[in-house]
Amino acid sequence: MRLLEGIVRPYAWGSRTSLAQLRGHPTPSPHPEAELWFGAHPGAPSLVVGDDATDPSADLLSVIERDPDAELGGECAQTFANRLPFLVKILAADEPLSLQAHPTLEQARAGFARENAAGIPVGATNRNYRDDNHKPELVVALTEFDALAGFRDPATTIELLRDLQVAELDPYLGLLAGQPDSDGLRALFTTWLTLPDAILQALIPPVLEGAIAYLGRGGRRFTRELQTVLELGEAYPMDPGVLTVLLLNRIRLEPGEGLYLGAGNLHAYLQGTAVEVMANSDNVLRGGLTPKHMDVPELLAVLDFAPTAPSELLPGIHTLGAERIYSTPASEFRLSRVELDGTGLQRTSSISFDAAGPQILTVIAGTIEIRTPDGRVLSVPAGSSAWLGDADPDVVVRAASSRSVFFRALVPGVGPRTEERGQAGVSESTSRSH
Repeated sequence: MRLLEGIVRPYAWGSRTSLAQLRGHPTPSPHPEAELWFGAHPGAPSLVVGDDATDPSADLLSVIERDPDAELGGECAQTFANRLPFLVKILAADEPLSLQAHPTLEQARAGFARENAAGIPVGATNRNYRDDNHKPELVVALTEFDALAGFRDPATTIELLRDLQVAELDPYLGLLAGQPDSDGLRALFTTWLTLPDAILQALIPPVLEGAIAYLGRGGRRFTRELQTVLELGEAYPMDPGVLTVLLLNRIRLEPGEGLYLGAGNLHAYLQGTAVEVMANSDNVLRGGLTPKHMDVPELLAVLDFAPTAPSELLPGIHTLGAERIYSTPASEFRLSRVELDGTGLQRTSSISFDAAGPQILTVIAGTIEIRTPDGRVLSVPAGSSAWLGDADPDVVVRAASSRSVFFRALVPGVGPRTEERGQAGVSESTSRSH
């Protein structure tokens, strides 16, 4: 049982307030803070608070490497090659992220080996595959959270393009109308992504003018989609991604709602703060809205062009006591949200966990106390996390403030204790005396 300090990633699209406020730091922060990482990713492993600060191994990656069986459990260590299979982030976007997709496990392994054989350094800017893992991911909104995700039903996209009333779009509209399926989406996306600059300069301004005219006419059906096109057109002038976002679902999550993105799903997070859990990978294939490296042939090999309804991207949700569990197909992680009341006025003031395998508890409001049967107590404030290794005893988590909220990430279905208990290895304590 260890207290973890997350690592801030200062990407340009980040917020100067969200992560600073969460951690109780002054705002605005000196630079944008985009992501707060909790995990054992080699690029930014969490620091272990309380360990010898002079010890260079005082991070979670080194702790796991010293004794993977004790920290991960034998089954998890064997299944995931002695690596923690998930990474937890708190993501705070004030500006849109790039359009991107992630590979399948097979594609990641092949691409990583291919780029290694070509002698491309792992840290090179033209590198596609920084590791050999896939990256399914789940985000759960902490604020209103806006995203683009998955290719929209072509029939609806055809209506959107017609409603724009932009003559310059007619050839491209005809391309999709003549083949309103995944093949048509692939053809149109590929065409737009590879247009010469001269054609982009002649096409994007009329599209933006058409969006302004649509909104000026009082159009309602595609208001949010076209407002996004205008915002992205201002932020990324002459970027082909401004056109390709016309093909994607525009999604808004309310706090507590989730979005699951599997391999090949083209997406971009636009704005908001969320908790994100993913397989422990940093493999990204970009498709626009960025000055960073884009490998169009590799992106096209990875993308899934099957039309996807927004409802298909929502995780399953069920409640077990105080725990709201988000279910996805990912074998690397399961995420849940727990809210505890420390006033004694509500039913749930504590919860007990006895699942096997590794767990990370990330606090986003208030403070929690984690107690073990032998009397050890770990206090975890907002903006920090706790690490529970497989060898740690069962714990009771109590609210140490009037309202405490944390997210729990674990590896589903590992270890005999989970199998013996059933109910995902969780039991609820309703004692008001704590």
